[in-house]
Amino acid sequence: MSIIANRLSRIKPSPTLAVTARVKELKAEGRDIIGLGAGEPDFDTPEFIKDAAKAAMDAGDTKYTPVDGTAALKDAIIAKFKRDNNLDYARDQVSVGTGGKQILYNALMASVNPGDEVIIPAPYWVSYPDMTLLAEGTPVIIDCPESNDFKLQAADLEAAITPKTKWLIFNSPSNPTGGAYSHDELKALTDVLMKHPHVYIMSDDMYEHLVYDGFKFATPAQVEPGLYDRTLTINGVSKAYAMTGWRIGYAGGPKDLIKAMAKIQSQSTSNPSSISQAAAVEALNGDQSFLNERNDAFKERRDMVVKMLNDVEGVSCLTPEGAFYVYPSCAGCIGKKTAEGKTIESDEDFVTYLLETEGVACVHGEAFGLSPHFRISYATSPEALKEACGRIQKACSALQGEAKAA
Repeated sequence: MSIIANRLSRIKPSPTLAVTARVKELKAEGRDIIGLGAGEPDFDTPEFIKDAAKAAMDAGDTKYTPVDGTAALKDAIIAKFKRDNNLDYARDQVSVGTGGKQILYNALMASVNPGDEVIIPAPYWVSYPDMTLLAEGTPVIIDCPESNDFKLQAADLEAAITPKTKWLIFNSPSNPTGGAYSHDELKALTDVLMKHPHVYIMSDDMYEHLVYDGFKFATPAQVEPGLYDRTLTINGVSKAYAMTGWRIGYAGGPKDLIKAMAKIQSQSTSNPSSISQAAAVEALNGDQSFLNERNDAFKERRDMVVKMLNDVEGVSCLTPEGAFYVYPSCAGCIGKKTAEGKTIESDEDFVTYLLETEGVACVHGEAFGLSPHFRISYATSPEALKEACGRIQKACSALQGEAKAA
């Protein structure tokens, strides 16, 4: 009899973390690898945030805290939701976890019963379906093709809702596409949700502050106040504040759900790091002007990457509104052969080819639920991005034969 629980057979390891681990292995072997797989800003955490953490340590703020967050951090989160999203929460409506991933996990584990359906638009962040499966729910995947800018359409949402639907997991700006929903696009979706009062909305807003070209961010409960009591609005400090390693995510939502999430957290990790929480207070309450400066840098990288990818034979790439990802199509390379005579049959074959021949590490689109695409994170230096795109151009130019008809 195996010691491994049967539930583990329902899920797979995170493909994005696997790519990051493989890049480290290859670099340790001496390979010249450019890693474009990690969703992690190359900027350092701002000094004023690190200073707050040092001050907390010096003050002896190194003990256990309340399970789901300190009062100071909850107050900072409440102020942020009001300031940025015009959403009002009390402390007992706020949860703090060890990263946004734990918040999502806690929420699904606290709310999903066997057989409950969770609607997940694809492309999706890789963990949404597996978390749903681990909670014994049923992922209901809606394809959102490139022809719709990778965005969920109201008619498709309506068609997917059944009496068993428990959640819609919504992510804007998107990981992996960078696509972001305008107020009007959101309103079309919230109008559908208003007709189905048994459906709850899990809005993953982790990339809220990473938007470009004057895009105005909005979140579902802000667009449609009638959904307030059914929405868990999730965010964190990882991406915008370059605090991935600090592991602080948070959410505002219904009191009974927040209480249930705290119950699960009390029997798993207990509280997030006290030092990280002190740093997150300063991140949310402190000077936000550096966000615009960093966004300008991300926009320049985005524009360069999109232009260079659209010059690659067999590759095409939309210009996303936010986050720090692009999700180019490699359809024009599927069916072609490598110099060794191997046929590129899938986007996984394509990214493996890029890694093996040119040392460029990306994540294949199948991992995000929509092929034939691949994800590039441009949260790295312009020099590395330029070199990587040049290598992709070289690799694709070396492919032979005709692409498979779509």
